[in-house]
Amino acid sequence: GPSQVETFDPKPDLTRLHGQPVPASLGQVQTQQANEKSLLLGVKRRFRPNGESGLVMSDLFPHLSTCADDLSVVRSMHAESIVHSAALYQMNSGRTLMGHPTIGAWLTYGLGSESDNLPSYVVMLDPDGTLVGGPPCWGAGYFPPIYQGTLFRPEQPAILNLRPAAGRSIARQQRNLDLLRQLNQINRRPADPILETRAATYELAFRMQKHAPEAVDISRETAETQKLYGVDRAQTSEFGRRCLLARRLVERGVRFVQLYSGGGPGNMTWDGHGDIEENHLRMAGQVDQPITGLLKDLKRRGLLDSTLVIWGGEFGRTPMSQGKTGRDHSPFGFSIWMAGAGIKGGRMVGATDEIGLRAVEKPYHVRDLHATILDRVGLDQDALTYLHNGREERLTDIGGRVISELL
Repeated sequence: GPSQVETFDPKPDLTRLHGQPVPASLGQVQTQQANEKSLLLGVKRRFRPNGESGLVMSDLFPHLSTCADDLSVVRSMHAESIVHSAALYQMNSGRTLMGHPTIGAWLTYGLGSESDNLPSYVVMLDPDGTLVGGPPCWGAGYFPPIYQGTLFRPEQPAILNLRPAAGRSIARQQRNLDLLRQLNQINRRPADPILETRAATYELAFRMQKHAPEAVDISRETAETQKLYGVDRAQTSEFGRRCLLARRLVERGVRFVQLYSGGGPGNMTWDGHGDIEENHLRMAGQVDQPITGLLKDLKRRGLLDSTLVIWGGEFGRTPMSQGKTGRDHSPFGFSIWMAGAGIKGGRMVGATDEIGLRAVEKPYHVRDLHATILDRVGLDQDALTYLHNGREERLTDIGGRVISELL
Protein backbone atom coordinates (compact mmCIF):
# COMPACT_ATOMS: atom_id res chain seq x y z
CA GLY A 1 0.00 0.00 0.00
CA PRO A 2 2.38 2.76 -1.09
CA SER A 3 0.91 6.25 -1.05
CA GLN A 4 0.19 7.75 -4.46
CA VAL A 5 0.37 11.31 -3.17
CA GLU A 6 3.86 10.78 -1.73
CA THR A 7 5.23 9.06 -4.85
CA PHE A 8 3.84 9.70 -8.35
CA ASP A 9 0.68 11.82 -7.98
CA PRO A 10 1.46 15.38 -6.79
CA LYS A 11 -1.42 17.17 -5.09
CA PRO A 12 -0.60 20.77 -4.09
CA ASP A 13 -4.24 21.33 -3.09
CA LEU A 14 -3.89 18.57 -0.51
CA THR A 15 -1.06 20.45 1.17
CA ARG A 16 -2.99 23.72 0.93
CA LEU A 17 -6.00 22.09 2.61
CA HIS A 18 -3.94 20.41 5.34
CA GLY A 19 -5.93 20.04 8.57
CA GLN A 20 -9.33 20.53 6.92
CA PRO A 21 -12.01 17.90 6.25
CA VAL A 22 -12.61 16.44 2.80
CA PRO A 23 -14.31 19.03 0.54
CA ALA A 24 -18.07 18.43 0.49
CA SER A 25 -17.99 18.37 -3.32
CA LEU A 26 -16.13 15.03 -3.19
CA GLY A 27 -18.93 13.28 -1.30
CA GLN A 28 -18.76 10.57 1.31
CA VAL A 29 -15.94 8.10 1.76
CA GLN A 30 -15.33 5.31 4.27
CA THR A 31 -12.18 3.27 4.81
CA GLN A 32 -11.07 1.20 7.78
CA GLN A 33 -9.98 4.16 9.88
CA ALA A 34 -11.03 7.28 7.97
CA ASN A 35 -14.07 9.01 6.45
CA GLU A 36 -14.96 12.34 4.86
CA LYS A 37 -14.85 14.01 8.29
CA SER A 38 -11.24 12.98 8.85
CA LEU A 39 -8.75 15.80 8.45
CA LEU A 40 -6.57 16.01 5.36
CA LEU A 41 -2.84 15.42 5.70
CA GLY A 42 -0.55 17.56 3.57
CA VAL A 43 2.44 16.17 1.67
CA LYS A 44 6.02 17.06 2.60
CA ARG A 45 7.65 15.50 -0.46
CA ARG A 46 8.81 17.63 -3.36
CA PHE A 47 7.83 16.76 -6.92
CA ARG A 48 9.55 17.78 -10.13
CA PRO A 49 9.54 16.85 -13.82
CA ASN A 50 12.30 14.51 -14.96
CA GLY A 51 13.96 13.59 -18.25
CA GLU A 52 13.06 14.92 -21.67
CA SER A 53 9.48 13.76 -21.17
CA GLY A 54 8.98 15.73 -17.96
CA LEU A 55 7.61 12.72 -16.10
CA VAL A 56 6.79 13.85 -12.56
CA MET A 57 7.76 11.89 -9.47
CA SER A 58 8.69 12.76 -5.91
CA ASP A 59 12.11 13.13 -4.37
CA LEU A 60 11.67 9.72 -2.74
CA PHE A 61 13.12 8.30 -5.97
CA PRO A 62 16.28 10.22 -6.96
CA HIS A 63 17.71 7.18 -8.74
CA LEU A 64 14.51 6.19 -10.55
CA SER A 65 14.10 9.75 -11.82
CA THR A 66 17.07 9.11 -14.12
CA CYS A 67 14.93 6.48 -15.92
CA ALA A 68 11.91 8.78 -16.33
CA ASP A 69 11.89 8.47 -20.11
CA ASP A 70 11.78 4.66 -19.93
CA LEU A 71 8.69 4.27 -17.74
CA SER A 72 5.10 5.48 -17.73
CA VAL A 73 2.80 6.06 -14.76
CA VAL A 74 -0.90 5.24 -14.53
CA ARG A 75 -2.30 7.59 -11.89
CA SER A 76 -5.89 6.40 -12.08
CA MET A 77 -5.86 2.79 -10.93
CA HIS A 78 -8.72 1.60 -8.74
CA ALA A 79 -9.84 -1.63 -7.09
CA GLU A 80 -12.45 -2.87 -4.60
CA SER A 81 -11.01 -3.95 -1.27
CA ILE A 82 -9.59 -1.92 1.60
CA VAL A 83 -8.19 -5.10 3.22
CA HIS A 84 -4.62 -6.19 2.46
CA SER A 85 -5.25 -9.88 1.82
CA ALA A 86 -8.31 -9.43 -0.41
CA ALA A 87 -6.63 -6.59 -2.30
CA LEU A 88 -3.50 -8.70 -2.82
CA TYR A 89 -5.62 -11.56 -4.12
CA GLN A 90 -7.27 -9.17 -6.57
CA MET A 91 -4.02 -7.63 -7.75
CA ASN A 92 -2.53 -11.08 -8.26
CA SER A 93 -5.51 -13.10 -9.51
CA GLY A 94 -8.18 -10.59 -10.49
CA ARG A 95 -10.53 -11.72 -7.68
CA THR A 96 -10.79 -10.66 -4.05
CA LEU A 97 -11.26 -14.27 -2.90
CA MET A 98 -8.43 -16.78 -2.65
CA GLY A 99 -8.37 -19.91 -4.79
CA HIS A 100 -8.00 -18.44 -8.27
CA PRO A 101 -4.88 -18.76 -10.45
CA THR A 102 -2.50 -15.85 -10.08
CA ILE A 103 -1.15 -13.89 -13.02
CA GLY A 104 2.17 -15.73 -13.05
CA ALA A 105 0.24 -18.99 -13.29
CA TRP A 106 -1.85 -17.63 -16.17
CA LEU A 107 1.25 -16.50 -18.07
CA THR A 108 2.90 -19.87 -17.58
CA TYR A 109 -0.29 -21.63 -18.67
CA GLY A 110 -0.54 -19.43 -21.76
CA LEU A 111 3.12 -19.26 -22.79
CA GLY A 112 4.69 -22.40 -21.39
CA SER A 113 8.19 -22.46 -19.96
CA GLU A 114 11.38 -21.32 -21.69
CA SER A 115 13.59 -23.28 -19.31
CA ASP A 116 13.74 -27.03 -18.71
CA ASN A 117 15.85 -26.54 -15.59
CA LEU A 118 14.16 -23.72 -13.68
CA PRO A 119 10.56 -23.02 -12.69
CA SER A 120 8.71 -20.63 -14.97
CA TYR A 121 7.19 -18.62 -12.09
CA VAL A 122 9.37 -17.41 -9.21
CA VAL A 123 8.42 -15.32 -6.17
CA MET A 124 10.81 -13.63 -3.72
CA LEU A 125 9.33 -12.33 -0.47
CA ASP A 126 10.59 -9.63 1.85
CA PRO A 127 12.53 -11.37 4.66
CA ASP A 128 11.20 -8.90 7.25
CA GLY A 129 7.97 -10.84 7.65
CA THR A 130 5.38 -13.20 6.22
CA LEU A 131 3.30 -11.70 3.42
CA VAL A 132 -0.30 -10.92 4.33
CA GLY A 133 -2.47 -13.26 2.27
CA GLY A 134 0.16 -15.98 2.11
CA PRO A 135 0.60 -18.64 -0.61
CA PRO A 136 -2.69 -17.91 -2.45
CA CYS A 137 -0.94 -14.73 -3.64
CA TRP A 138 1.28 -16.89 -5.86
CA GLY A 139 -0.92 -19.97 -6.10
CA ALA A 140 -2.23 -21.89 -9.10
CA GLY A 141 -5.81 -22.04 -7.82
CA TYR A 142 -7.77 -24.59 -9.84
CA PHE A 143 -4.90 -24.99 -12.35
CA PRO A 144 -2.62 -28.03 -12.06
CA PRO A 145 -0.05 -27.27 -9.31
CA ILE A 146 2.85 -27.12 -11.80
CA TYR A 147 1.73 -23.56 -12.57
CA GLN A 148 2.08 -22.17 -9.04
CA GLY A 149 4.94 -19.89 -8.05
CA THR A 150 8.17 -21.24 -6.55
CA LEU A 151 9.68 -19.35 -3.62
CA PHE A 152 13.32 -18.27 -4.01
CA ARG A 153 15.50 -16.52 -1.44
CA PRO A 154 18.33 -14.06 -2.16
CA GLU A 155 20.72 -15.89 0.17
CA GLN A 156 21.91 -19.48 0.08
CA PRO A 157 20.24 -21.86 -0.07
CA ALA A 158 18.04 -19.95 -2.50
CA ILE A 159 15.55 -22.83 -2.60
CA LEU A 160 14.84 -24.66 0.63
CA ASN A 161 14.90 -28.48 0.68
CA LEU A 162 16.41 -28.72 -2.79
CA ARG A 163 19.75 -30.29 -1.92
CA PRO A 164 19.93 -34.10 -1.61
CA ALA A 165 19.99 -35.62 1.85
CA ALA A 166 23.43 -36.17 3.33
CA GLY A 167 25.09 -39.29 1.99
CA ARG A 168 22.76 -39.67 -0.98
CA SER A 169 24.62 -39.63 -4.29
CA ILE A 170 23.29 -38.24 -7.56
CA ALA A 171 23.40 -41.75 -9.04
CA ARG A 172 21.25 -43.13 -6.23
CA GLN A 173 18.82 -40.27 -6.57
CA GLN A 174 18.59 -40.90 -10.31
CA ARG A 175 17.76 -44.56 -9.65
CA ASN A 176 15.02 -43.49 -7.25
CA LEU A 177 13.56 -41.18 -9.87
CA ASP A 178 13.71 -43.89 -12.51
CA LEU A 179 11.77 -46.22 -10.21
CA LEU A 180 9.28 -43.46 -9.44
CA ARG A 181 8.80 -42.87 -13.16
CA GLN A 182 8.06 -46.57 -13.70
CA LEU A 183 5.52 -46.60 -10.88
CA ASN A 184 3.88 -43.46 -12.22
CA GLN A 185 3.65 -45.04 -15.67
CA ILE A 186 1.95 -48.14 -14.24
CA ASN A 187 -0.63 -45.99 -12.47
CA ARG A 188 -1.00 -43.43 -15.24
CA ARG A 189 -4.56 -42.44 -16.15
CA PRO A 190 -5.67 -40.29 -19.10
CA ALA A 191 -6.07 -36.60 -18.25
CA ASP A 192 -4.76 -36.97 -14.69
CA PRO A 193 -3.17 -33.54 -14.07
CA ILE A 194 -2.34 -34.27 -10.44
CA LEU A 195 -0.18 -37.30 -11.23
CA GLU A 196 1.35 -35.61 -14.28
CA THR A 197 2.19 -32.52 -12.22
CA ARG A 198 3.65 -34.54 -9.36
CA ALA A 199 5.93 -36.44 -11.74
CA ALA A 200 6.98 -33.27 -13.56
CA THR A 201 7.71 -31.53 -10.26
CA TYR A 202 10.02 -34.31 -9.06
CA GLU A 203 11.93 -34.24 -12.33
CA LEU A 204 12.21 -30.45 -12.36
CA ALA A 205 13.49 -30.46 -8.77
CA PHE A 206 16.15 -32.98 -9.75
CA ARG A 207 17.33 -30.81 -12.65
CA MET A 208 17.24 -27.71 -10.45
CA GLN A 209 19.77 -29.31 -8.10
CA LYS A 210 22.32 -28.93 -10.86
CA HIS A 211 21.26 -25.69 -12.54
CA ALA A 212 19.68 -23.51 -9.83
CA PRO A 213 22.88 -22.94 -7.78
CA GLU A 214 24.55 -21.33 -10.80
CA ALA A 215 21.49 -19.23 -11.62
CA VAL A 216 21.27 -17.74 -8.12
CA ASP A 217 25.01 -17.19 -7.62
CA ILE A 218 25.33 -13.41 -7.93
CA SER A 219 29.04 -13.60 -7.01
CA ARG A 220 29.53 -14.35 -10.71
CA GLU A 221 28.48 -10.77 -11.46
CA THR A 222 31.09 -8.02 -11.76
CA ALA A 223 31.67 -5.59 -8.91
CA GLU A 224 30.34 -2.81 -11.16
CA THR A 225 27.06 -4.66 -11.74
CA GLN A 226 26.60 -5.44 -8.05
CA LYS A 227 27.24 -1.78 -7.23
CA LEU A 228 24.68 -0.72 -9.85
CA TYR A 229 22.02 -2.64 -7.90
CA GLY A 230 23.20 -1.35 -4.51
CA VAL A 231 24.41 -4.75 -3.32
CA ASP A 232 27.42 -2.99 -1.75
CA ARG A 233 25.26 -0.78 0.53
CA ALA A 234 23.59 -1.96 3.73
CA GLN A 235 20.33 -0.11 3.05
CA THR A 236 19.87 -1.53 -0.45
CA SER A 237 21.78 -4.81 -0.33
CA GLU A 238 18.87 -7.16 0.38
CA PHE A 239 16.47 -5.83 -2.25
CA GLY A 240 19.37 -5.26 -4.63
CA ARG A 241 20.27 -8.94 -4.45
CA ARG A 242 16.71 -9.88 -5.29
CA CYS A 243 16.57 -7.49 -8.26
CA LEU A 244 19.88 -8.83 -9.57
CA LEU A 245 18.68 -12.39 -9.09
CA ALA A 246 15.49 -11.49 -10.98
CA ARG A 247 17.55 -10.36 -13.97
CA ARG A 248 19.60 -13.57 -13.89
CA LEU A 249 16.42 -15.66 -13.81
CA VAL A 250 14.83 -13.75 -16.69
CA GLU A 251 18.00 -14.30 -18.73
CA ARG A 252 17.66 -18.03 -18.11
CA GLY A 253 14.08 -18.30 -19.29
CA VAL A 254 11.98 -17.78 -16.16
CA ARG A 255 8.72 -16.26 -17.41
CA PHE A 256 7.46 -14.38 -14.38
CA VAL A 257 9.44 -13.06 -11.40
CA GLN A 258 7.69 -11.25 -8.56
CA LEU A 259 9.48 -9.32 -5.81
CA TYR A 260 7.73 -8.09 -2.68
CA SER A 261 8.93 -5.01 -0.80
CA GLY A 262 7.27 -5.10 2.60
CA GLY A 263 4.67 -7.53 3.84
CA GLY A 264 5.94 -7.87 7.37
CA PRO A 265 4.32 -6.73 10.62
CA GLY A 266 3.47 -3.21 11.67
CA ASN A 267 5.40 -0.29 10.26
CA MET A 268 8.15 -2.45 8.70
CA THR A 269 6.37 -2.12 5.34
CA TRP A 270 4.87 0.56 3.09
CA ASP A 271 1.73 0.29 5.23
CA GLY A 272 2.12 3.75 6.74
CA HIS A 273 -0.74 3.97 9.21
CA GLY A 274 1.60 6.02 11.37
CA ASP A 275 4.32 8.50 10.30
CA ILE A 276 3.95 8.15 6.54
CA GLU A 277 6.97 10.40 6.07
CA GLU A 278 9.44 8.23 7.98
CA ASN A 279 7.87 5.06 6.62
CA HIS A 280 8.12 5.97 2.94
CA LEU A 281 11.59 7.48 3.27
CA ARG A 282 12.81 4.19 4.68
CA MET A 283 11.01 1.90 2.26
CA ALA A 284 11.77 3.94 -0.86
CA GLY A 285 15.39 4.14 0.25
CA GLN A 286 15.57 0.34 0.20
CA VAL A 287 14.22 -0.10 -3.34
CA ASP A 288 15.00 3.05 -5.35
CA GLN A 289 18.56 2.20 -6.41
CA PRO A 290 17.96 -1.57 -6.92
CA ILE A 291 14.94 -1.01 -9.16
CA THR A 292 16.80 1.63 -11.13
CA GLY A 293 19.76 -0.71 -11.47
CA LEU A 294 17.45 -3.42 -12.80
CA LEU A 295 15.96 -1.12 -15.44
CA LYS A 296 19.37 0.14 -16.57
CA ASP A 297 20.89 -3.34 -16.59
CA LEU A 298 18.03 -4.79 -18.62
CA LYS A 299 18.29 -1.91 -21.08
CA ARG A 300 22.04 -2.16 -21.64
CA ARG A 301 21.78 -5.92 -22.14
CA GLY A 302 19.02 -5.53 -24.72
CA LEU A 303 16.48 -7.26 -22.48
CA LEU A 304 14.15 -4.37 -21.64
CA ASP A 305 12.37 -4.52 -25.00
CA SER A 306 11.28 -8.08 -24.23
CA THR A 307 10.80 -7.73 -20.46
CA LEU A 308 7.82 -6.02 -18.86
CA VAL A 309 8.62 -4.34 -15.53
CA ILE A 310 5.71 -3.34 -13.28
CA TRP A 311 5.82 -1.43 -9.98
CA GLY A 312 2.87 -0.93 -7.68
CA GLY A 313 0.91 -1.94 -4.62
CA GLU A 314 -2.45 -3.58 -4.03
CA PHE A 315 -3.99 -0.17 -3.28
CA GLY A 316 -2.97 3.37 -2.35
CA ARG A 317 -3.53 5.48 0.73
CA THR A 318 -6.03 8.09 1.86
CA PRO A 319 -5.38 11.82 1.57
CA MET A 320 -6.99 12.00 5.02
CA SER A 321 -4.81 11.40 8.04
CA GLN A 322 -4.92 8.41 10.34
CA GLY A 323 -3.88 9.72 13.69
CA LYS A 324 -1.79 12.81 13.05
CA THR A 325 0.86 11.56 10.63
CA GLY A 326 -0.34 8.34 8.97
CA ARG A 327 -2.63 7.38 6.10
CA ASP A 328 -5.21 4.59 5.85
CA HIS A 329 -5.79 2.16 2.95
CA SER A 330 -7.48 3.49 -0.19
CA PRO A 331 -8.39 1.45 -3.30
CA PHE A 332 -10.29 4.35 -4.89
CA GLY A 333 -7.37 5.89 -6.77
CA PHE A 334 -3.69 4.93 -6.81
CA SER A 335 -0.63 4.76 -9.05
CA ILE A 336 1.41 2.06 -10.77
CA TRP A 337 4.16 2.32 -13.37
CA MET A 338 5.29 0.09 -16.20
CA ALA A 339 8.38 -0.09 -18.41
CA GLY A 340 9.73 -2.23 -21.23
CA ALA A 341 8.01 -4.65 -23.63
CA GLY A 342 6.73 -1.90 -25.91
CA ILE A 343 5.56 0.47 -23.16
CA LYS A 344 6.01 4.05 -24.35
CA GLY A 345 8.13 5.83 -21.77
CA GLY A 346 7.58 9.24 -20.22
CA ARG A 347 3.79 9.19 -20.12
CA MET A 348 1.42 10.05 -17.27
CA VAL A 349 -1.97 8.42 -17.80
CA GLY A 350 -5.19 9.31 -15.98
CA ALA A 351 -5.74 11.44 -12.90
CA THR A 352 -7.26 11.45 -9.44
CA ASP A 353 -9.28 14.33 -8.01
CA GLU A 354 -7.70 17.42 -6.48
CA ILE A 355 -6.74 15.69 -3.23
CA GLY A 356 -5.84 12.26 -4.67
CA LEU A 357 -8.85 10.43 -3.26
CA ARG A 358 -10.59 8.94 -6.32
CA ALA A 359 -9.63 8.15 -9.90
CA VAL A 360 -11.65 10.59 -12.03
CA GLU A 361 -9.91 10.87 -15.41
CA LYS A 362 -9.44 7.69 -17.45
CA PRO A 363 -9.99 5.36 -14.47
CA TYR A 364 -8.45 1.91 -14.95
CA HIS A 365 -9.40 -1.17 -12.94
CA VAL A 366 -7.08 -4.01 -11.96
CA ARG A 367 -8.71 -6.00 -14.79
CA ASP A 368 -7.43 -3.38 -17.22
CA LEU A 369 -3.91 -3.73 -15.84
CA HIS A 370 -4.12 -7.49 -16.32
CA ALA A 371 -5.44 -7.07 -19.87
CA THR A 372 -2.49 -4.81 -20.63
CA ILE A 373 0.01 -7.28 -19.21
CA LEU A 374 -1.45 -10.11 -21.29
CA ASP A 375 -1.37 -7.91 -24.39
CA ARG A 376 2.30 -7.04 -23.85
CA VAL A 377 3.32 -10.71 -23.67
CA GLY A 378 1.30 -11.60 -26.75
CA LEU A 379 -1.74 -13.21 -25.14
CA ASP A 380 -5.37 -12.46 -25.97
CA GLN A 381 -7.42 -12.06 -22.79
CA ASP A 382 -10.51 -13.45 -24.54
CA ALA A 383 -8.72 -16.50 -25.93
CA LEU A 384 -6.80 -17.35 -22.75
CA THR A 385 -9.44 -19.38 -20.92
CA TYR A 386 -9.63 -22.39 -18.62
CA LEU A 387 -12.72 -24.54 -18.11
CA HIS A 388 -13.51 -24.83 -14.41
CA ASN A 389 -16.80 -26.04 -12.96
CA GLY A 390 -18.48 -25.59 -16.33
CA ARG A 391 -17.36 -21.97 -16.76
CA GLU A 392 -14.73 -20.59 -19.09
CA GLU A 393 -12.57 -18.70 -16.61
CA ARG A 394 -10.33 -15.78 -17.58
CA LEU A 395 -7.77 -13.75 -15.69
CA THR A 396 -9.76 -10.62 -16.54
CA ASP A 397 -13.11 -12.28 -15.64
CA ILE A 398 -15.73 -10.02 -17.29
CA GLY A 399 -13.02 -8.42 -19.41
CA GLY A 400 -10.53 -5.60 -19.20
CA ARG A 401 -9.45 -2.71 -21.40
CA VAL A 402 -5.87 -2.55 -22.61
CA ILE A 403 -4.39 0.75 -21.41
CA SER A 404 -3.70 1.96 -24.94
CA GLU A 405 -2.14 5.26 -23.84
CA LEU A 406 0.87 3.28 -22.60
CA LEU A 407 1.60 1.70 -25.98
